[in-house]
Amino acid sequence: MSAQRSTGPALRLGIAGLGTVGIGVVKIVQRHADLLAARTGRKVEITAVCARDRNKNRDADLSGYAWESDAVDLAKREDIDVFVELMGGHEGVAKDATEAALASGKDVVTANKSLLAHHGQALAEMAESLGRVIRFEAAVAGGIPCIKALTESMAGNQIRRVMGVMNGTCNYILTRMEDAGLPYATVFEEARQLGYLEADPNLDVGGIDAGHKLSLLASIAFGTKVAFHDVQLEGIGRISIDDIRRAGDMGYKIKLLGVAQMTGRGLEQRMTPCLVPATSPLGQLSGGTNMVVVEGDSVGQIVLRGAGAGEGPTASAVMGDVADIARGLRLSTFGIPASQLTEATAAVATAPASYYLRINLSDKPGALAKVAQALGNAGISISRMRQYGHADSAAPVLIVTHKTTSDAIEHAIATFPQTGVVQGDPVALRIEDL
Repeated sequence: MSAQRSTGPALRLGIAGLGTVGIGVVKIVQRHADLLAARTGRKVEITAVCARDRNKNRDADLSGYAWESDAVDLAKREDIDVFVELMGGHEGVAKDATEAALASGKDVVTANKSLLAHHGQALAEMAESLGRVIRFEAAVAGGIPCIKALTESMAGNQIRRVMGVMNGTCNYILTRMEDAGLPYATVFEEARQLGYLEADPNLDVGGIDAGHKLSLLASIAFGTKVAFHDVQLEGIGRISIDDIRRAGDMGYKIKLLGVAQMTGRGLEQRMTPCLVPATSPLGQLSGGTNMVVVEGDSVGQIVLRGAGAGEGPTASAVMGDVADIARGLRLSTFGIPASQLTEATAAVATAPASYYLRINLSDKPGALAKVAQALGNAGISISRMRQYGHADSAAPVLIVTHKTTSDAIEHAIATFPQTGVVQGDPVALRIEDL
């Protein structure tokens, strides 16, 4: 069968940001020009680019493209059709240039999860009022086509739950701690030296980056306005190597897990450390790989796994969006018109779940009985319990509860100081059913 011939005018790109992903996009356009034309029915070409330093060696030939030093000027150029925003940041030039592009009649493709998490509703309304589209597959989970799956492949499903591991750096740290038996601080520094951490590491290890992504998926899945400010965030800084080992003893792995679901009380969005069964797809996920799990009423559970970052995977996602625009596919930013997105009521996790508790108990007679009584008074029953060797005057105790609520767990922990036998702050991690 012969390749499809180009039938329309070339689709002209202006790329703002020539870091790892931007150069990846340039390389794909240069390397696969014929393939893109065959698959979309028109040529895809780069007209102009923009970055802070024109003289930097970027391992790519940029000589054929016009250069702009200001991204807003690039966005306004009359010889581009699609503004590809790969600068990052939710304020300043990224926001200004995106708005300028839309106002100038350009479609936008972006990898900027922070921009959309903070300003997605306003930008979607602006784009749709002007007949433009914003595509952002690369903003969530790198090369994994999870947004396309939600907006297109699963359009006939009522989504029940979206969850996943969406920050490769955190998954790398947790699996590296486990594999090498190293403490958190050591692996954190190793990740920093390898360049895996953002300039502000809390964006990664504090769960903020992954929380941005979860809020975007939740908007698409449940038809709600993006509500990043309602995401319950907890990073991985309190997870110890002992937690990882002891969770493993009981058949679990610890992951920074995002979960979004609509309940009778509202929209739950949480990005927190959780225990998952070691034999589950999420439990077997290692290194910097991402995984997104979507559950629909008709299709059941879909598991999407792949590279969550990097030049090739993220640029691949950018080009998937570019190809759809080249084909003439026009979709609302979050799957339905922005005017129809609802304001979701924020809800904390109310569905009962088992919990993992790590408690340091004083070496005193009856200490364990006092903790068990505190749990019982909160309506919590114990499923499993293990006590480990003494450290100084304290003994670490691990408890897996029967299903209970987060409110009950919080109430019980609040009463622990009154027992006089609990040292330090307990660690409580939800055990997520998959």
